[in-house]
Amino acid sequence: MTVSNPTPHLQPANPFRSFWMGGYECTDQLNAFGHRVDFLTLTGHLQRIDADYQDIGAFQIGTVREGIRWSQVEKTAYQYDWSTVQILLDAGRRQGIQQIWDLCHFGYPDDLTPLHPQFARRFTHLCRAFVDFYRAQRPDEVLIVTPINEVSFMSWLGGDVRGTSPYCVGQGWEVKRGLMRAYIEGVAALRAADPTIRILTTEPLIHIVPAPNSSRTHRQRVAEFDNNQFQSVDMLAGRLCPELGGREEYLDLLGFNYYYDNQWQLEPRQTLPWANNDHDPRFRPLGFLLQRAWQRYQRPVVLTETSHPGIDRPAWIRMIGRECAAALRAGVPLFGACLYPIVDRPDWDHLTPWHRAGLWDADVQAPEPGLTRVLDQAYATALREAQTMVSEAMPTSEIAKPKPAALSLFLR
Repeated sequence: MTVSNPTPHLQPANPFRSFWMGGYECTDQLNAFGHRVDFLTLTGHLQRIDADYQDIGAFQIGTVREGIRWSQVEKTAYQYDWSTVQILLDAGRRQGIQQIWDLCHFGYPDDLTPLHPQFARRFTHLCRAFVDFYRAQRPDEVLIVTPINEVSFMSWLGGDVRGTSPYCVGQGWEVKRGLMRAYIEGVAALRAADPTIRILTTEPLIHIVPAPNSSRTHRQRVAEFDNNQFQSVDMLAGRLCPELGGREEYLDLLGFNYYYDNQWQLEPRQTLPWANNDHDPRFRPLGFLLQRAWQRYQRPVVLTETSHPGIDRPAWIRMIGRECAAALRAGVPLFGACLYPIVDRPDWDHLTPWHRAGLWDADVQAPEPGLTRVLDQAYATALREAQTMVSEAMPTSEIAKPKPAALSLFLR
């Protein structure tokens, strides 16, 4: 494995109030059928936000991921309606919850796509307006922002497989460049408006492998595909496409999203079973992948999304606990792990099947499923076990200079 070797960077202090975080699904995208979805209301989170925030207290969760829903805030160009964001912000203050803000979580205003010539300009203006709105009432609190969520995934979904706007095929690279141009200019605008702002990237953490006995040429091709997962962050750092304006100092908190199907064989496509009961030597533990990302960028890392649907939730979160603990013991500056979604969500495209992936499920028999929460007891028990594992591995003082550790520690 080849990773870059940047100058070691002094790790900043951990800004999160709790290691374990909750993520509330906030996508407002156009789905595969061209219909606008709004999961902030579909999941019932907006309607019962105080109760949701009170519920997570039982699990020592004091930090959450929320989204402003760009398509709803800016229905007319350069005019902003912050009323719903204000509801979220007020609830966070009432309940003592720290909120991390996604400015663009899969959705854009009706008149924009990442290929639009004004996309970056409009997004930059939104960034400035959000800082003004937030700082007018919270002048001193730490502000943590994710400018655009999962650029790598969205450029594939909208640029290659027609899953969302702009509904293209074979245009993934162009969509990625459009998103990252806006991202980079947005970070510059955020930093200009507030030099203390913290930037949290959120990109998929994957591992792609060749089929057994593949040719050398094919193995090299697969390695290139695997390395491409870092393109968006490399652009932000200015290591790739420097003409977009990226800089190393734009790298701050590096979030990575990890799900049960994030490791696969390329051709023929085949998911590597995460439990690895067959001891597939190509599978890599999560701790290995986290350390690989950290070694590449020398910045603190965060597991910004993770969950598993159905009955495997308890086994999954125990694995997450073990791997986070292993990464911490190996010296990885792992600042947190976010259960995403913490309350269940339906399918983006069909809206009726609920994934049953949250700590709380929706009552699908109820007239409005999102308004009734059902705690998954087995998941709750396993989460507490995972929290204990991490607590026992946590450094007793703030991480200042992580210990070097060989990646081979994770090849177990």
